[in-house]
Amino acid sequence: MFEHKTLNCRDCQKDFIFTAGEQEFFATKGLSNTPKRCPNCRLMSRVHRSGKAADTVSQVTCADCNAVTLVPFRPKGTKPVYCNACMKAKQLDEAKELASI
Repeated sequence: MFEHKTLNCRDCQKDFIFTAGEQEFFATKGLSNTPKRCPNCRLMSRVHRSGKAADTVSQVTCADCNAVTLVPFRPKGTKPVYCNACMKAKQLDEAKELASI
């Protein structure tokens, strides 16, 4: 079984959690290396590589856990915005609900 791991981001030097769910996803995709960047730095790296301006990224507070996170869009304020962990949990719950129907 997979357990949460605390890793250190190579860009911002902050600790982040590599969740059991993420580890399981990496294993199913055949990925053997652990991530070197935290979710926010991974997002900034993707934005930079795509050629988009960094101002398309917005800093928001997660609607569930109140964690401060970055998102690759400008929220309009009409819908809740979630951090990566809460969004994945929400999607997993929705998938389980659809499977039970």
